[in-house]
Amino acid sequence: MEVAYGPGALHKLDYYAPPATHKQQQALIVFVHGGGLALVRPLLLLRIQPSSLRTHSEDKADHADLARTLLSLTGCAVAVPNYRLTSPDCPIRHPSHADDVLRSLHFLLSGSGPQPPPSAIYVLGHSCSAHILASIYLASPFPLLTPSPQLIALTRGIVLSEGIYDIDALLRSFPNYKQWFIAPAFGDHDAYPDVNVTSYSLRPGADHIRWLIIHSKGDSLVDQLQSDTMFSHLSALASQVPPGPRPMVQKNFDEIQEEHNELLKGTVYPRIVADFVAQDIQSSTDFPS
Repeated sequence: MEVAYGPGALHKLDYYAPPATHKQQQALIVFVHGGGLALVRPLLLLRIQPSSLRTHSEDKADHADLARTLLSLTGCAVAVPNYRLTSPDCPIRHPSHADDVLRSLHFLLSGSGPQPPPSAIYVLGHSCSAHILASIYLASPFPLLTPSPQLIALTRGIVLSEGIYDIDALLRSFPNYKQWFIAPAFGDHDAYPDVNVTSYSLRPGADHIRWLIIHSKGDSLVDQLQSDTMFSHLSALASQVPPGPRPMVQKNFDEIQEEHNELLKGTVYPRIVADFVAQDIQSSTDFPS
């Protein structure tokens, strides 16, 4: 089911409803696709000649099979939003992409969406959308990206895979990425310290949220340094809050072997996500038995 969450052409999400018999039906998984943030600069094509570039980046429809798999494995509703991408006709820059995603999350809580407001949310970010979600759920310097207290309270888990977190470090590893999508999406600067999410602190009231950082051994487009740095940063933040019944930060850098986007089509990634959600639901007193 396609649902509009805002006024723009790309302010739409696909919603996959669980059977009414599932006990976890009040929980919601939101998968935010990657794609390089720029319409003509998809991340997967950064090493291909410009003449070979396709004219669109990722779309929510590309992840219909993944959404159905997550629905089947977890029994949770699944939403996959689109958001605006940088292009000559839409020359937006960060934080506008993330603002669209935040708008979609607030819409899903509003009661105006395709379901009653969920009792819990698990958000999944891949590649560039890992940066988007970190910019929302950590204390970024952009007031536009401030989540509502309700969204913070209802978010129980964040899963980030093959993520981009420290752009300056990314450009040291992959200098050509600046031309292809960093400068269009973030501006052409000498350095990008203000968008380094590994320097952001926890938001107030967010210390209950559990994080899982995933990285594939087969990823040639984003190096593991990005995920190592994010895991270390989140672990340092976790050390400053009282420990809970489950670790606040976990990582999985060993199980997945596929390339950057191919892992989303495999069986291991959705199983890891489903296990993460199931373990959290089982340990929570907020869900009906």
